[in-house]
Amino acid sequence: MSHPIASYVDSNNLGAWGIYLEQIDRVTPYLGSLSRWVETLKRPKRSLIVDVPIELDNGTIAHYEGYRVHHNLSRGPGKGGIRYHPDVTLSEVMALSAWMSIKTAVVNVPFGGAKGGIRVDPKKLSQSELERMTRRFTSEINMMIGPQKDIPAPDVNTNEQIMAWMMDTYCVNQGYTTSGVVTGKPISLGGSLGRRDATGRGVFVVAREAYRQIGLDLPGARVAVQGLGNVGGEAARLFCEAGAKLVAVQDHSATLYEPNGIDINALLKHVAIVHEIKGFAGEVIPNEQFWTAPCDILIPAALESQINSSNAGGIKAKLLVEGANGPTTPEADDILKDMGVVVVPDVIANAGGVTVSYFEWVQDFSSFFWTEEEINQRLDKLMIEAFQGIGEVAQRHQVTLRTATFIVGCERILKARQMRGIYP
Repeated sequence: MSHPIASYVDSNNLGAWGIYLEQIDRVTPYLGSLSRWVETLKRPKRSLIVDVPIELDNGTIAHYEGYRVHHNLSRGPGKGGIRYHPDVTLSEVMALSAWMSIKTAVVNVPFGGAKGGIRVDPKKLSQSELERMTRRFTSEINMMIGPQKDIPAPDVNTNEQIMAWMMDTYCVNQGYTTSGVVTGKPISLGGSLGRRDATGRGVFVVAREAYRQIGLDLPGARVAVQGLGNVGGEAARLFCEAGAKLVAVQDHSATLYEPNGIDINALLKHVAIVHEIKGFAGEVIPNEQFWTAPCDILIPAALESQINSSNAGGIKAKLLVEGANGPTTPEADDILKDMGVVVVPDVIANAGGVTVSYFEWVQDFSSFFWTEEEINQRLDKLMIEAFQGIGEVAQRHQVTLRTATFIVGCERILKARQMRGIYP
């Protein structure tokens, strides 16, 4: 039987899909009789590659390559973001869709895993060009999406305005308004209160629980955050509100280090204006020194494969909580385990976003909307219960939190696959 790793993975550089496959191989011995179905997890259900042509403002025609992948739909319709980035590839989108399958199963919301993206640098497009590209892409993947089929959401370089364009394009093509086709929408179009900050809030909630489990309290804890977008920024703010100190922060423009703590509110105001941390008052250190900065909690909240075999050994944190998708390679995972660093994996740590996306989807169907306080209470309760369940599995099998999380997620997916059977 051919292995999908052969087609999409360079043996010298596994990339996101290769990392995901290795994670599945590591968890397979714990799946018992369900391992009979494990190949299901290694093969996306369907993948679509589309050409996205648009007319630029100067009258020329540009072509962009877009993707939408359904990894697994055994537990419900597909769910996953849309990212606009020059490094987007089919392999990356496959991995992200697979992690979404695990993530939705871990927090036990009735979705499967999907993901999409366009290989483009959106900063080089005008607002009107961005709208034309979004609408054309939505039309091209129209047969893949729908409120009962696959529900896109924001991801890297996409936001509620892009979701509004996607929703409108889909609804115009259908001939009626159905707000549940995307989540992460503006509130005026059926979006949910609390959605924008949900992923960062979820990162904070599970980090707080994990830090307590290793016998420590947040007041006075030193926190380092890579990435200061919706996820890293909100997580950093909540940590500081809880009495922790933000001692190091990094984005694409610079790395800041301040052992006495960075003023998070002032930093977030600065980033809101100039869209980067460069220029903010504080000690600027070389980017590679971010990973060796003295801290107690490390939050990578940027892109994949940031922590690898070359820098994992220098990490001084007691707890690493993955705000980004796939920021730690398997080799780095092993190094951190040997060093005694507790790693809370992405598929639970950043599941707050998809959880509130689920709340938004439910509210759209019922046309009845909850308060932000209700949203946050439901989110906190669900995340804490999911994390505690993972901790129990980790104790029972004497495995890492990552392996335990994959055990929970894979078991739920494969039990659904087994019960549904194969048709015809």
